[in-house]
Amino acid sequence: MADPRWTPAARADDVREGDVIAARAGERAIAIYRVDGEFFATEDRCTHGEARLSEGFVIDHCIECPLHQGQFDIRTGAALCEPVTEPIRVYPVRVADGVVEVDLSADGTR
Repeated sequence: MADPRWTPAARADDVREGDVIAARAGERAIAIYRVDGEFFATEDRCTHGEARLSEGFVIDHCIECPLHQGQFDIRTGAALCEPVTEPIRVYPVRVADGVVEVDLSADGTR
């Protein structure tokens, strides 16, 4: 029986190394990242503006917002530089049968 905490979000093959894609996990818009062969998931909205982080630039373990160049750590959600000051939500991720799944049960962490 499948664990109900895990929600399918994307096919692992759809996320290229060093990149980010927009995805949906249930009703939530999220961003899925692949860095150094590991997957990460965050909310897909910058806390500074209404920009989609999935349209930003991945730099190591950071996502740079496409609107004002603020950066967040995709592992912790921490805001790393101005103009962003509020962290983003991050979600636990696993890959099962080639599908990236996200645990939404804790509603992410900030």
